[in-house]
Amino acid sequence: MVVIPCLKVPQRHAELYRKYLLSQGVLDRKYCTQKHPDGTVTLPLRASDLPQLDIVALKEYIAQDSFFEIVDVQAPQLSKSVRNKSVHERLVETTQSLVVSKSEIWSEELERDVPCRWQCHGDLVLFGEGCFSNAVWKDIGSELWTAVAQTLGVKRIAQIKKISQDGYRTPIVTMLLGDSSYVTHIDNHIRYEFDVTKCMFSSGNITEKLRIASFDCSGETVIDLYAGIGYFTLPYLVHAKAAHVHACEWNPDAVKALQRNLQINGVLDYCTVHQGDNRQLPLSDLADRVNLGLIPSSEEGWHVACRLLKKSTGGVLHIHQNITTPLHHQTPEHLSAIDVEKSSAVKESPLRIQKDMEVWTAWARDTASRICLLLLDITGATWRTNIMHIEHVKTYAPHISHVVLDLECRPLSHKHNCSDN
Repeated sequence: MVVIPCLKVPQRHAELYRKYLLSQGVLDRKYCTQKHPDGTVTLPLRASDLPQLDIVALKEYIAQDSFFEIVDVQAPQLSKSVRNKSVHERLVETTQSLVVSKSEIWSEELERDVPCRWQCHGDLVLFGEGCFSNAVWKDIGSELWTAVAQTLGVKRIAQIKKISQDGYRTPIVTMLLGDSSYVTHIDNHIRYEFDVTKCMFSSGNITEKLRIASFDCSGETVIDLYAGIGYFTLPYLVHAKAAHVHACEWNPDAVKALQRNLQINGVLDYCTVHQGDNRQLPLSDLADRVNLGLIPSSEEGWHVACRLLKKSTGGVLHIHQNITTPLHHQTPEHLSAIDVEKSSAVKESPLRIQKDMEVWTAWARDTASRICLLLLDITGATWRTNIMHIEHVKTYAPHISHVVLDLECRPLSHKHNCSDN
């Protein structure tokens, strides 16, 4: 909780005191002046400038019958001007003030090192690797993270350095403030609980989760080949009302979180969790819908997905892929792992969208043809594939897009062209 020094004075002389403190540069304009029932007013002071306050001069400036004392005030209200600033602007001000108070020189380089994007999981903020990298932050130490947490209104801070190459995409995360790394995240009335140091959570996939939630999967059997902690499994069950979901995941930490999340969202009885390599999954001919939510490519799961589709009626494949399109303008050099999740907010011109869609469509047509051949090889029957929809999920950079292809696959009872797109 924020505690700042204040000058407690009689209300009738408050304006005189305020003007004097302002003239001396000691008044902290980030916070509001507060009135109290006993007829006094507290004026917020800059803690770093408090030693400059000339008490003798202050007494001479104010009326003889007045009085004042310095008190600590907890959680003072922010001023209107500060409340209207963006969180990033307030974070820059906080870090700048702290750097200057340590007799360090503030610079544009340090300002660029202050993040403008992050993930928020309850009372924990997770920063990406491309921020707070300057040596000055390490020199300041824990005082920095306490100030940052107060500015962001959280209690814990962590930073992701990179993703390990252990096959599980385990995040390398350092706790900067707070001990527990276990968090709760709520999206669209679905509760996710997980350990940020052991499991990834892709905030940038929220649009796809909302899209899945809008599906009507009543009576359907769904296979989620890359379930993680339940990013897509839970929307299929909670909102799309799938009859049953088979969730495949090989990261034991993610499986543990997935089982917990199924339980707390009340859908444990409608899901079978398969731990291990989905290529060894002992299932076939049962799915109405298969979700292949792996990037940069889910191609390694295509054969499994085709084997899982119902042979008599077929179904729909939701195929995720990162697609590289022509570079239309320069990629920002400062994008971090967290920025990547949010960079889809960058404005895109209609011409660029059209050019990107042409590339996505070409990939979708090629994928549809290849899936059709896989189905022929697996079942010995002829199938028709139909591109139902291409969904843009997010942008990793100005030329790399995460898209999802909704591909309808239906068996034919007679010879037919392999695809009809």
